Amino acid sequence: MSYFITGATGFIGRFLISNLLRRKGTIYVLVRRGSKEKFEALKDRYPEAGDRLQAVTGDLTKPLLGLNAEAQAALKGKIKHLFHLAAVYDLAASAESQQAANIDGTRNAVQLGEALRVGCFHHVSSIAAAGLYGGVFREDMFDEAEGLDHPYFRTKHDSEGIVRKECKRPWRVYRPAIVVGHSKTGEIDKIDGPYYFFTLLKKLRETLPPWMPVLGFEGGRINIVPVDFICDAMDHIAHEKGLDGQCFHLTDPAPRRVGEVLNLFANAGHAPEMTMRIDARMFQIIPSSIRNMVGALPPVRRITQHLFKSLNIPPDMMKFFNYPTRFDCRETERVLRGTGIKVPDLAGYAWRLWDYWERHLDPDLFIDRTLSSKVKGRVVLITGGSSGIGLASAHKLAAAGAKTLICARGVEDLEKAKAEIEAATPGAEVFVYQADLADLASADALVAKVLAEHGHVDILVNNAGRSIRRSIALSYDRFHDFERTMQLNYFGSLRLIMGFLPSMSERKKGHIINISSIGVLSNAPRFSAYVASKAALDAFSRCAASEFSDRNIHFTIINMPLVRTPMIGPTKMYDNVPTLTPEDAADLIVRAVIERPQRIATRVGIFAEILHLLAPKVYQVVLNTAFQLFPDSAAAKGVKPGQEAPPSSEQVAFASMMRGIHW
Repeated sequence: MSYFITGATGFIGRFLISNLLRRKGTIYVLVRRGSKEKFEALKDRYPEAGDRLQAVTGDLTKPLLGLNAEAQAALKGKIKHLFHLAAVYDLAASAESQQAANIDGTRNAVQLGEALRVGCFHHVSSIAAAGLYGGVFREDMFDEAEGLDHPYFRTKHDSEGIVRKECKRPWRVYRPAIVVGHSKTGEIDKIDGPYYFFTLLKKLRETLPPWMPVLGFEGGRINIVPVDFICDAMDHIAHEKGLDGQCFHLTDPAPRRVGEVLNLFANAGHAPEMTMRIDARMFQIIPSSIRNMVGALPPVRRITQHLFKSLNIPPDMMKFFNYPTRFDCRETERVLRGTGIKVPDLAGYAWRLWDYWERHLDPDLFIDRTLSSKVKGRVVLITGGSSGIGLASAHKLAAAGAKTLICARGVEDLEKAKAEIEAATPGAEVFVYQADLADLASADALVAKVLAEHGHVDILVNNAGRSIRRSIALSYDRFHDFERTMQLNYFGSLRLIMGFLPSMSERKKGHIINISSIGVLSNAPRFSAYVASKAALDAFSRCAASEFSDRNIHFTIINMPLVRTPMIGPTKMYDNVPTLTPEDAADLIVRAVIERPQRIATRVGIFAEILHLLAPKVYQVVLNTAFQLFPDSAAAKGVKPGQEAPPSSEQVAFASMMRGIHW
């Protein structure tokens, strides 16, 4: 018994080969002239096959699959089963490529089957052949298909029609559901179907704790089956007698709804689950003409395109969100009865699919995350660069090949920092600039000098800042605290941004990183002056990001948690609570440079902001409790530092629980 397979090096084909190798006979594999390496990889995958795997040079788009007369003569009358798997399984593929592969390729395969006098022609179709049929689609239905406007649906339907109408040899048709990875290993070779939503789930995991309920959408039932079930079922059905001229639905008889499926994968990926789901069918009450009109508006289209692109979701995937078709598979179940071949429960192997995706297919794996790829040869200006977070960041950026410009008030400190960086990284390009950013004239002079000497700034890190920890009751006669904090933290940073933005805008390239505070999210008491100044910078960044997003200028806000720097030195209580090191904080800046997100914040900070939005009164009580628990520092009270009481166990426990928040 011999086999001929098209698409054997594809996803389903590779696993079908594994099944067929358990049987006797030679397996002939159609291989394009330029794809010999794929066939060699197939042989390496199954070394036990030996000479049983044979390559046949051809082309799916050529008549008779491009087999020459000699190859046809050698195979004529020898092929018991021809499996036609080669096709385009991609909603986003062009209509031309789908026409060539799915329709023309199937016709060429049918012609070859006739020329070789094969015993049975096995065509792997798809549930897409039913289009968007509303209701239950049986295995004996074909012409009843509806909603075939999309090229993928149409070509899968028409290619199956070619087999039904033009194939003179005995034939069998298989309609797999949405195929996912192997239920035992999770293996899959590309992102498709439900995998398109994994990036969204991952972003939720990175933003919110897994126990937090989120609002989501519910859709229709989505039919998912693992590749091992497809191959096991197809292998068995193909070798059973008396089934010619029939179609078999390789589908899940009890498919889950979209929301259930996404929650299974959310659980597998430790992302928050959609506790409350709004049924998307509610929107069907809006006439389609109105929905289409709104969707065609340029602003709406641009927003949706950006959203889909950022999440790596093809817009056409949304056709499956309210998928209207159910698939009857009773004939397939009858043939498989007693074999042990059945669709495994997705809940039992969803974690394997997620794990394989995260290890092998996650798009983030293929992003060049080296700092040097982002900053080598580029001009990076760091304010407050002579110590603390600024100096730690300058070390990392200089080591990655950036032209590192550090700015601070003290010339001696700057020169010392420059020498330290150059000693750690011989050959590093480090430039020092003395400026007092609280003085707007000094800030303007810094901008002018940097532009004169370097022409532009690629990345501006607004790190310089001043913090004041003092309750409002002790600040009635210290209005200057609010003025000087705002002058440096907001106006000083803003002056630099406004100074460098014109050249960034002209070059259509730039990145501004503003070091904000977790206090902006947590609204911690005793930091009203500091938080207000950082909140102003936050608000400006959000507004500016909207105005400059089409000019390739990025704004990143880092809501920095508590960092052990000289700035927190006067508050001795911080000696006993968890804090970041300057190097840890510099890693956040490195992440900002590489990923260019709009915001970087800890989960505690995000949770604090959400709690404040959802339950402001409750959160107010929490903050007031903290206010009563943590007294003003000796410096704020105007007493000598030695008179401060050591922190109590309650203070340390509370600060540890709310790690990183300023109290």
